Amino acid sequence: MEDNFTHISHTSMERLELLIRKRLENGVDKNDIDKRIWDLFGEDWSIMFTDLAGFSREVEKFGIIHFLQIIYESKRLFLPIIDKYDGILIKMDGDSMLVIFRNPLKAIKCAIEMQKESFIYNQKKIPEEKVLLCVGLGYGKILKIGDVDVFGAEVNASSKLGEDIAKEGEILCTLNFMEEINKSQDKVSKENILFSEIEEIPPGAKKAFKINYSF
Repeated sequence: MEDNFTHISHTSMERLELLIRKRLENGVDKNDIDKRIWDLFGEDWSIMFTDLAGFSREVEKFGIIHFLQIIYESKRLFLPIIDKYDGILIKMDGDSMLVIFRNPLKAIKCAIEMQKESFIYNQKKIPEEKVLLCVGLGYGKILKIGDVDVFGAEVNASSKLGEDIAKEGEILCTLNFMEEINKSQDKVSKENILFSEIEEIPPGAKKAFKINYSF
């Protein structure tokens, strides 16, 4: 007799994979499976996706050791700030970071402080050693699979904003993120933050904005 506990999943990723496999079965109610997945893993989070401007060109020109140095410096500069604002680093991929925050105001404060730290650091650096930060921010319901990975339209949009659209020193965000910030009653925290709409809209977002900030 087959053990009744053989197919019980214990981790979030195992549970997700089990439901995805079930979703592939003939005749299954996919809407019901989707609802189960969202019920299990759907949560509201702020998403930050960072990238370093011109990084690929610098690696090609100066080599892999230079690549490792810049990665090391970006982690040394930014991880303490992310921790300060209660961000959770989901993953690093080369020069990019994917971070989530429960509180969108903490996400935007974190992004501004990271840009400030980058600006100060770069003052005494030669051009090829500068850490030129680009940031994309989103907010909304995502699928959070433990602390392993996140999925959703706002994840994709913030990734596109941070990695492909933002220039050095810029912080871009989705409409959802801007609207969530504007709901906040913390007016003091918003005094030096203004939003200006940009033309390029990433897939998954209705509109996108540049955050004009000061520090």
